[in-house]
Amino acid sequence: MIGVYLSGTGNTKHIINLFFDELGASGRTFPIEDHLVPGLLAGDDLIVLAYPTQFSNTPYAVKVFIEENKPLWKGKSVFLISTMGAFSGDSTGCAARQLKKHGAVIKGGLLVKMPDSVCDNHAYKHTKEKNKEIIAVADEKVRRATDMIKAGKYPRNGLSFFDHIRGLFGQRLWFYNKTTSYCKGPKVSQACIRCGKCVEVCPMKNLEVKDDKLISKGKCTMCYRCISMCPRKSLTIMGEKIVEQVRYEKYAD
Repeated sequence: MIGVYLSGTGNTKHIINLFFDELGASGRTFPIEDHLVPGLLAGDDLIVLAYPTQFSNTPYAVKVFIEENKPLWKGKSVFLISTMGAFSGDSTGCAARQLKKHGAVIKGGLLVKMPDSVCDNHAYKHTKEKNKEIIAVADEKVRRATDMIKAGKYPRNGLSFFDHIRGLFGQRLWFYNKTTSYCKGPKVSQACIRCGKCVEVCPMKNLEVKDDKLISKGKCTMCYRCISMCPRKSLTIMGEKIVEQVRYEKYAD
């Protein structure tokens, strides 16, 4: 079994690592941007694919990842994990339908609520204490799910027809254009000092400092990793200023 994940601020990374730990399979998870991942996929029959929900949908970067590796999915068993700040709908179902087209067998799905990771919007912001409670509930849900799997039964969160309808009309139709391509990238304020931290952490290699300017190559997956790590709070995507920089370890200490 191998785990592959997209994680911006650490939520999804924590969940998939806990999932593997509880199954006794720790140390076999890799970020989606790791160049070794395609080769690792080819050598394993059970794959756990984890990512954050975006508008009740699969992030575009994950959709591209599935398509770029489509010859490798045939005959593979895949378990899907999707994390969200509030509403998930059928975010596991979206990837499941795409993977099935390439011959994958979907073993199940797990939807896990985690602290909101959006730094430049007030929506769903909680106190640190409340976010710790959210993580505790999430961790327990993962443990229950792995207990089920050990007993031979996989959870199927987000994979039913009802989930499909709920996700489609709950969010996906209204925000369809948000997940059909990459985002242009973060907006850069005058506070930016071109330190290169965002360039270093971007999973899409979307950012670079050129001619003393930070520029985006139009390949942003809205993971908020750069925004949460910027020492000057100079980057935004949806808002005009940072509300709160959020990372998993902030709540886990």
